[in-house]
Amino acid sequence: MNEFFLPETHPLHLKTVLAVDYGEKFIGLACYCVNRDPYPTPYGRIQNKNNDYVLKELKRVISDELIDLIVIGLPHLLDGKKTSSTTRAESFIQLIREHLSLEVEEQDETLSTFEAESRMKSSPQYNFQVDLSKIDAVAASVILEDFIRRKKNNLKL
Repeated sequence: MNEFFLPETHPLHLKTVLAVDYGEKFIGLACYCVNRDPYPTPYGRIQNKNNDYVLKELKRVISDELIDLIVIGLPHLLDGKKTSSTTRAESFIQLIREHLSLEVEEQDETLSTFEAESRMKSSPQYNFQVDLSKIDAVAASVILEDFIRRKKNNLKL
């Protein structure tokens, strides 16, 4: 049993979750099927050309991967305060809720890009370097890991 395993009675059991790391230029994606996959994995990224393009691409991924839930990272400063990035992410979350008929949850993404860079520098998979073409997807997988951990920790309360 790994750290991302949830009890079979948990509402997320065997649900496929898509994590989104929203950015002004690129939107990183990661997927995880709870209790089927060993851990969340980077899926790729979408160029943030415009809302119509992003929605079309998200709908394609949702259909291809049979997504049940979307988790969107919400950036804050270390002290929890909002930034202009927070406001942009909140607007994106509202757009997704208005145009897609899936449940959407928010996840704090503080330091997710920093963690993604650290993982890339430590991994032979990325040749021990930060690959800017993959950083958004790795950050999305960090967001998804944090989301699953939070759901697991909430069970223990």
